[in-house]
Amino acid sequence: MHELMAQAQRADVLHSDRDTMRAWERFLAGESSVSVPSALIASWQRSLESGVNPSARLAPFAVHGDAVEALRWRHRELLAASDRLFAATADLFADSGSMLLLTNQDGVILKAAGDLRTLTAGEKIHLTTGGDWREAMAGTNGIGTALATGEPTYIHGSEHFCEGIKSWSCAAAPICEPGTGSIIGVLDISGPPSTYQINNLTLAITAARQIEMVLAEQSARQHMRLLAFCLQRLSSCDAAGMIAIDRRGRLVHTTGRVPLPVGIGERFPGMDESSAVEDWARHLPQGLRAEWFSPVVVEGSTIGAMLVVPAIRSRSSGKRTAERIHAFGSGSGHQGGSEPGSEADPQRNCFAQILGQSAVMLAAVNRGRQLARRRVPVLIEGETGVGKELFARAIHGEERGGGAFVAYNCGAASKELIGSELFGHVHGAFTGATAEGRPGRFELAHGGTLCLDEIGELPLELQPVLLRALEEGVVYRLGDTQPRRVDVRLLAMTNRNLHDEVKSGRFRGDLYYRISVTRIRIPPLRERDIDIDLLVEHFNRRLALRHAVPLRRLNPEVMAVLRAYSWPGNVREMRNIIENLLLTSREEEIGLDELPAELLAETATVGTAEPVLLQSTSLEETERVAIARAVYGAHGNLAQAARSLGVSRSTLYRKIEIYQLEGIVKPATE
Repeated sequence: MHELMAQAQRADVLHSDRDTMRAWERFLAGESSVSVPSALIASWQRSLESGVNPSARLAPFAVHGDAVEALRWRHRELLAASDRLFAATADLFADSGSMLLLTNQDGVILKAAGDLRTLTAGEKIHLTTGGDWREAMAGTNGIGTALATGEPTYIHGSEHFCEGIKSWSCAAAPICEPGTGSIIGVLDISGPPSTYQINNLTLAITAARQIEMVLAEQSARQHMRLLAFCLQRLSSCDAAGMIAIDRRGRLVHTTGRVPLPVGIGERFPGMDESSAVEDWARHLPQGLRAEWFSPVVVEGSTIGAMLVVPAIRSRSSGKRTAERIHAFGSGSGHQGGSEPGSEADPQRNCFAQILGQSAVMLAAVNRGRQLARRRVPVLIEGETGVGKELFARAIHGEERGGGAFVAYNCGAASKELIGSELFGHVHGAFTGATAEGRPGRFELAHGGTLCLDEIGELPLELQPVLLRALEEGVVYRLGDTQPRRVDVRLLAMTNRNLHDEVKSGRFRGDLYYRISVTRIRIPPLRERDIDIDLLVEHFNRRLALRHAVPLRRLNPEVMAVLRAYSWPGNVREMRNIIENLLLTSREEEIGLDELPAELLAETATVGTAEPVLLQSTSLEETERVAIARAVYGAHGNLAQAARSLGVSRSTLYRKIEIYQLEGIVKPATE
């Protein structure tokens, strides 16, 4: 009886397979009415629109060679969670004619086990480690269609889109991340059509759920270790709150009244296991400072990160008060974490927030770090939009001496108002003076940092007054004879060549030498060739998050134009262009026609997607740029980058260390 039922089932499947084959042929011929399930038609349509060749005999490889191990290392937790299942089912699949497959969230196969003959046959169509089985690459198939729909899927025989894969039967179930529910992989059972069993899909779903349970157990154990470390750290410091983040970038715990854009178990934007924990400080939500952030390393393994929100003392009463962290939003008004009188944006008060891996930028950052520890005036020079104030805030933050950060633009008003803003005034000092008088920026910055932007615009009449205040540490409010003692560290910024201004008589020489005891030149963006890709990605993610819009993909032609452009407005101009591109279209990909006319006009001769090298100042810089380009082009895969450069991996590792390029290398790919 069982044999008769099995024969009837096989005959029914064979008949159905012939009907599906005819429907597939009619679909490719463009017929509108095809008698197959609508879900299958939808998958065939997606495959066709993705440009998949229906005559294809196999799937492409996403990775191969040395890159396979890097891929497996990135997904080591998922692989470890599947070990128990694969070991337990080894005998079951050994002579079944089927094989068990595990993929990542992109449909790339991480592991395969089962019947030896089936494994060998699978290798011929790249149904093996490294094979890319996304629907957009291999057409309708169990793995790709399960990822496309987010549902368990059975694709049998002729239901496959590609002709060369129609001799397979696949049952696949998505594996979801505990807590977030995001798909992180697929469990698939594949074999020839003769292995068709209706309960294969049930088996795949059960196996996927088992892996999810193991992942949940792993996550719970790691969270306990993370919390134990964080609570121990919290008990030994004076803090207003604590935030714990696991290795996958998910919020584990938060104490204190710290407003966050995610809930417990949800992932912070820009934080996941594919990036180094140390880099997460760049993606902190507005209102959280990078100096509060630190990775958590237990027994030599990084298991997450924590932020300790410090408590501060009120200057007037001396009593400890919890630091206020204001709600996230547009960033207008007083920023959370700033002390009274400060205009500091807490998210920018450290060098960790300054993006750049070019030699000139690293040199500027290193010089800034050195000067931060020396309480001397610093003249920060650079073109408009290069980020001079970002450096000033970082120097102030790295100094860790406390006090306010008070900024003022010397070119923003008349000389009377500038004098009042810098030195303050008393009642009746001038027409329009406040009835009660008020302190100037010098007094507000007492004990901290005074940052004067566009110092070259300061009127000549006020320059000796500023010099005296700096030399003597004393200021007089306008209309007052009472000296007021001030202790400020001066950071001056300019986009002019002040040395030439002194020669022309537009700037006092004695003041110039007083404010330029030490100097930092911030390089323009056109000298930071390898930083362009990094900044574009940063602004794309940050501004998409701020405006709650999807990220947009920049195609190779657009990136080539961005690399070739001279960026007269520097980083500020880039930020504005990316923001405009995000807000003016909902298309997933940015096209050349969306770029500003002046940008396209300057780069009209750019005809390829290859990066345009700047004129290197030395052989070493040329080599450094070439290495950075190769690593970027290989998406952090050092083995692939080494092959493209024609050097060994050990040589590439050494060069990366020499040229301080570690920041562009993802640890998981090393």
